[in-house]
Amino acid sequence: MRQGRLILVAGVAMCAALALSLTAVASAEAKTVWLCKPGAADNPCDTSLKTSVLSTDGQVLDVDKVKAPRRPKVDCFYVYPTVSDQTTTNANLNIDPELRSIALYQAARYSSECRVFAPVYRQITLAGLSGIGGGEAFETAYSDVLAAWQEYMRKHNNGRGVVLVSHSQGTFMLERLVAEQIDPSRKARKKLISALLLGGNITVAEGSDVGGSFQNVRTCHSKRQLGCVVAFSTFNDAVPKGAIFGRAGAGEDVVCVNPAKPGGVSELDTIYPSEPFAPGSTIAAGIAFAAPEQPTADTPWLEFQGAYSGGCSSADDADALQITAAPGAPKLNASPTAAWGLHLVDGNIALGDLVALVHKQAKKFVKKQRR
Repeated sequence: MRQGRLILVAGVAMCAALALSLTAVASAEAKTVWLCKPGAADNPCDTSLKTSVLSTDGQVLDVDKVKAPRRPKVDCFYVYPTVSDQTTTNANLNIDPELRSIALYQAARYSSECRVFAPVYRQITLAGLSGIGGGEAFETAYSDVLAAWQEYMRKHNNGRGVVLVSHSQGTFMLERLVAEQIDPSRKARKKLISALLLGGNITVAEGSDVGGSFQNVRTCHSKRQLGCVVAFSTFNDAVPKGAIFGRAGAGEDVVCVNPAKPGGVSELDTIYPSEPFAPGSTIAAGIAFAAPEQPTADTPWLEFQGAYSGGCSSADDADALQITAAPGAPKLNASPTAAWGLHLVDGNIALGDLVALVHKQAKKFVKKQRR
């Protein structure tokens, strides 16, 4: 069974790198609690997409009335990062305010392209990260994600293409899910539009686009490639020697794909909700430090077009999305230390580009299915 280097993190949590043996099998009988699900009441992924387009210094230039399609033709399956402030090692299945906020921040925007499914899972909490002594806590969390995936495939997929979306601890969950449930199966791979696995050190064999995390699911090299992986961790300074992200073991590279321009440098389309992250939560404090200068507007969303530019760098044997701020752009800070880089903004720094990428990939997938 494959050994994975698991750094169980999320938006702001501190943790250590652990080598865990991933051997548990989830119970397919467990009933999934859905954070986001089409048609569900009080769904944080079903929200207005009306957006204020801002200049680099925060002045409103335009208002974009983005509309979600009535009948999306593809699905997105989202697994959120570590956000739980519960005091146990594993969270329960309550939909706490921080879960609703992270779904809004990282997943809701994809509703312009897909039906969004997001399970609640018994993730390792912020408090639980420091006390992990083995793989049991991870297995508990993964069992819920696997059961939710199996329920989704059994009851809701109906042959539709699916985009996987995750960040941090969510990416570790989906890395294993892809490795075990999708990568070995040609039939399953045919349904995979793409996997957007952010902030989690997806790896490939050095000089290749497979051979690390996955043996068949490849790195994306163009905006119209299907069945491939987009992954990156964001930095705005040199990647430290002891960085949590961007560095792999001997013989491996960490996957970095710029969703705005795979293989190149480009301006990024940065999108945030205007609503503050769950007030009083640990993650809210981290976001306030990482991105302290966000302007306000009367729309649910804020969009900075060209406030930041970025491209993947492999300098000093580290693979990361290196970004540069335009003059006047909101300041971004590494948090909690330089070793983490801009982990807290991974999901939003190029959110507009990620959504645009899904649009192109989904369009090609649907066209291909009609042939």
